[in-house]
Amino acid sequence: MLTIRLTRKGKKNQPFFRVVLIDKRRSTKGGRSVEDLGYVDPLKKRRSFNKERIQYWISKGAQTSATIHNLLVSEKIIEAEKIHVSRLSKKKLAEISATDKASADAKALADKEKAEEVKAEKPAEESSMSDIEQTETPAEPAPVEETKAEEEKPAE
Repeated sequence: MLTIRLTRKGKKNQPFFRVVLIDKRRSTKGGRSVEDLGYVDPLKKRRSFNKERIQYWISKGAQTSATIHNLLVSEKIIEAEKIHVSRLSKKKLAEISATDKASADAKALADKEKAEEVKAEKPAEESSMSDIEQTETPAEPAPVEETKAEEEKPAE
């Protein structure tokens, strides 16, 4: 599988990263990438990406590393949410997962409540429609009968 990730270049204490398309099983230090897609220079705070080629390879099934994904989101090359990349202690990870589960549970509960509200509203709307039809149906024949009776009276 192909992946888009960073490979480190540059001198000691002067990092420079290339954005490359490479087989996931290969080391980025090996150097044999399929294609160079851009660069990131953290010291000078410059970065450049070949937007068309990145979108092409993603459409063909290439995966992005978490760091590249976040860079592409910040450059608005892809539309998605950023991925949490930094390493956290086990305590922090447990807290985050607990809040994620709680928010997922709350969302599921809200979805169920909305579904119940929709179900409750549909029969109410149907009954109100049948009430309207029932009130209109008896009201229509009554005036018709009265007009017939009035027409018959002058004929005599």
